Amino acid sequence: MTYSSPPLPSIFFCAIGGSGMLPLALIMKARGYAVSGSDRGRDQGRTPERFAFLEEQGIRLHPQDGSGVTPAVSRVVVSTAVEETVPDYRAAMMGGIPVVRRATLLAELFNEAHARVAVAGTSGKSTTTGMIGWLLHQAGLNPTVMNGAVMKNFVTAEMPLSSALVGDPALFVSEVDESDGSIDEFNPTVAVLNNIALDHKTMDELRGLFSRFVGKAQNVVINLDNEEAARLALPSMTTYSLRDPAATLYASALVFEQSGVRFNVEHTPTGQRVRLFLPLAGRHNVSNALAAMGAALSLGVSLETAASALESFSGIARRMETIGHAGGVTVYDDFAHNPDKIAASLEAFHQFDGRLLILFQPHGYGPLKLMKDAFTAAFAEGLRPQDRLYIVDPLYLGGTVDRSVTSLDVADGVTAQGRETFYYPARDDAAATMVLEAAAGDRLIVMGARDDTLPALAQGLLNSIATAPC
Repeated sequence: MTYSSPPLPSIFFCAIGGSGMLPLALIMKARGYAVSGSDRGRDQGRTPERFAFLEEQGIRLHPQDGSGVTPAVSRVVVSTAVEETVPDYRAAMMGGIPVVRRATLLAELFNEAHARVAVAGTSGKSTTTGMIGWLLHQAGLNPTVMNGAVMKNFVTAEMPLSSALVGDPALFVSEVDESDGSIDEFNPTVAVLNNIALDHKTMDELRGLFSRFVGKAQNVVINLDNEEAARLALPSMTTYSLRDPAATLYASALVFEQSGVRFNVEHTPTGQRVRLFLPLAGRHNVSNALAAMGAALSLGVSLETAASALESFSGIARRMETIGHAGGVTVYDDFAHNPDKIAASLEAFHQFDGRLLILFQPHGYGPLKLMKDAFTAAFAEGLRPQDRLYIVDPLYLGGTVDRSVTSLDVADGVTAQGRETFYYPARDDAAATMVLEAAAGDRLIVMGARDDTLPALAQGLLNSIATAPC
């Protein structure tokens, strides 16, 4: 008698190319699921290399027309950007196939782990998550890591989009999201809170979400330099600071170099001190490093091991990432998309000489409406008189979102406060103008989130400058 193996459980990801969906799909594939999916970006011919990579991992891709959602599929996973009118969603509903949110599936996997490290906050989640993953990996602890961005340390020829690291399922590190309230679904043993600032929700909503988050964890690592986060700090928590010497982890004697930052870290309870070099720019990344060290220490990693690992941390894709140099000009690709991130990036870029020419694409009409005044303030306060800002229309992938507030509103606001600001509906027109205006010593920065074509835009800027007539 011949016995056949039972079929693998099948799971379908609608919008599989998204920054939060892709790594989760990879983790599910590694755990034995038959993974398939669709993405309208693929149907539109956007970032074909991204989808080719998924197919190389054995993931079957379909048009986003409902044809891939067959009775063999046990669950359909959707991101927050997927509306019920999308054909795959409708096909699941009509076929009686359960539909689960991406965050809910992630929370299921996360909550099953023995040691669970969740990284939260308005800014710095992806970098801190990547740092923690690298520290634990270097310490030999073999973590599973779920990130929303590519972790450069784990990039290989076979795994160019390493936004997930598949390791021991008993040790799970993940960034968690407050924008859709799904942070409430996670039960961490170690909770890291970088900061609290206006982003997708009102401040009152954010305070409630983050308060519940830290209240559930056995160990909490929290930033004393952020006023809102500091309000949640208790004596039993691991605190970190660049200002308060009484914090559990205190960074001092910062020296900024073109290639990174040197600084001391003191572990106040024991008096231990290390000096290290972090190969990333900006005070905000020193803060992220302290958060990562705090999480690693709570899992038994020594201060010296954590510091040594940070010195070999390669960073996260699209976080002040240098694309290249041409004609005396440097081009960067940067994920900054909310007021706090924008302010931190501008501060870091201004630590060194050179005019900034920034192309900013808001990451959606909803966030633009919520944060219009904060965007205006961040650029008006962070830009210098010689800098130039080019604001283009927000990322829009369809749907019923309110588009009454536009990028022009922000451009007008920044201009009114005396900064050189220009509005271009089409970003290619803004990019062409930047190339024409760029001069030796300038830094050209593509700034924005959620749009996987932005790195290609930054590379295009570099190519255009390199081939421009002298």
